[in-house]
Amino acid sequence: MKIKQMVILLVLLVFTISLQAHENGTHRISSNADVDTTMSRIKQLVEEKSMKVFAIVNHAKGASGVGQELRPTQLIIFGNPKGGTPLMQCNQQVGLDLPLKMMVWQDEKNQVWISYNEPSYIAKRYDLKQCGEKVIKNMTDFLELVSFKASK
Repeated sequence: MKIKQMVILLVLLVFTISLQAHENGTHRISSNADVDTTMSRIKQLVEEKSMKVFAIVNHAKGASGVGQELRPTQLIIFGNPKGGTPLMQCNQQVGLDLPLKMMVWQDEKNQVWISYNEPSYIAKRYDLKQCGEKVIKNMTDFLELVSFKASK
């Protein structure tokens, strides 16, 4: 196979994998650190932007508390009423997906991932196109930045 054909095939493969990762409205990025370190970085980045951390849920610890095993999995819930309130004024049901959340988890191959709901998916789900474009863009930019920085 020629190099040009191999490159095209590789690009198509990467594009297909990327589309599959976004089909359900979630985004994920691999992290070079363990779950605790990655979560600590996310928390610090969120707080640096004057956002409120409402909770950090340690799902693995919860599983252990009922005698079950779960690979390291933590969820951080955070937000800022300046961003969420306008969306909820448009459609209060968006409160099911707000405040924002990011999950840090370790897969069966010990790879750590950061996952979150894509704001564009949330906007589509609650038909927020008329009232939330700027807020959704800001949320998207913020989540992309935090996940990128926390993953390094």
